[in-house]
Amino acid sequence: MEFLWTNEITPPVFPALNGDLETEVLVIGGGMAGILCALKLKEKGVDYILVEGRQIGSGITKGTTAVLTAQHDTLYQDMIQKSGQENAQLYLEANLQAVQQFRMLSHCISCDFEEKPSVMYSLHDRALMEREAKAVRSLGFDGEFTTQTPLPFPVAGAVRYPGMAQFHPLKFLYGAARGLNILENTFVQKLEGTTAVTPQGRIRAKKVIIATHYPFLNSHGLYFMKLYQKRSYVIALENALDLGCTIEDIGENGVYLRNYNGLLLIGGGDHRTGGKGACFSALRAFARRYFPQAKEVYAWANQDCVSLDGVPYIGPYSAGLPNVYVASGFNLWGMTTSMAASQILVDLILCRENRFAPAFAPDRSMLSGQLFSNLGTTLLDFVSPTAKRCSHLGCALKWNAAEHSWDCPCHGSRFDAHGRLIDNPAMRDSHVE
Repeated sequence: MEFLWTNEITPPVFPALNGDLETEVLVIGGGMAGILCALKLKEKGVDYILVEGRQIGSGITKGTTAVLTAQHDTLYQDMIQKSGQENAQLYLEANLQAVQQFRMLSHCISCDFEEKPSVMYSLHDRALMEREAKAVRSLGFDGEFTTQTPLPFPVAGAVRYPGMAQFHPLKFLYGAARGLNILENTFVQKLEGTTAVTPQGRIRAKKVIIATHYPFLNSHGLYFMKLYQKRSYVIALENALDLGCTIEDIGENGVYLRNYNGLLLIGGGDHRTGGKGACFSALRAFARRYFPQAKEVYAWANQDCVSLDGVPYIGPYSAGLPNVYVASGFNLWGMTTSMAASQILVDLILCRENRFAPAFAPDRSMLSGQLFSNLGTTLLDFVSPTAKRCSHLGCALKWNAAEHSWDCPCHGSRFDAHGRLIDNPAMRDSHVE
């Protein structure tokens, strides 16, 4: 696989830990959420260290399509119904503020920031789109219902958000990281209270932010029950349509599209990690049908961490783990929610009230159909007769032929063909040979 965002860009290099250190705040994870937390801690004059097990931006951030929008599927009508108007309002405002913060930072960080409206559409369900537009307007935002899109086929209905954007995620992340106190190739093996244990030494902190995409502490917070992961695939085409917006099909097997530097990015083919799905074939079939003259120049896959109710978990890790905080479960919307997480977590660390925090609180109710789906998948996988087991919690690994990897259906850990760790929450390699 070749990632578009890593092409012709040189990452900054940071040292590894060498011996024991102390700090006020330790940030674990060098993706977008971790870097933004470190940036805000520096702005507030807080003593901090950020550690990354490999290189910053080398995990999930490099595979994002980097859309900056508060339009997160049809979440607002669901939130209004399930958790109330106030929480839906807070979620919307937090993400609108996040887009604005990226806009402001793009004035001093060169990142190919572009203003683009975002659009979501349904091929068959006009009423669903009308309800979402009504829900968003009830929250004070001018979401527009329409049946007109730039796509080469008709839709039943769509919702358009003005004032959204897109950018180059690694140009932004590398620019934001300049001057930050970062240690790379420093893999945190475990936490003892708020002390991080690594192969090179210990880092004693008063407070810890875990921004590792999927939380790695299993004995607190029940995140192994509250989260699952799914794979998503992207191709980039030359000689294809310029949409003038970012756009998403909210159907079960829908695609999402955006342009960058003369290319059309098409994403989709989603499936639960370790499960079966259309993968790249669905995207290539879509491209052949609607853009037959286009040429594929990039193809890659990424991993999304999905919460029970579609809302991220941002806040205290658990009641039994004081002074440790988490940012996870960003679903498909990691860019704006990373920014929202950085503001919420830094305020919590500084003992300041953050009015958005209640909408994202990790200790909210777990009761949902997705919880039982997660538990059912795990139970079925545990009894699968194979010796190839995940080093996380012992689930049976499944071979991913599209990406030549061993994947865990329970919690989404991934390993290469030889068992070397690719994606967490596993903390070590697995025996697969």
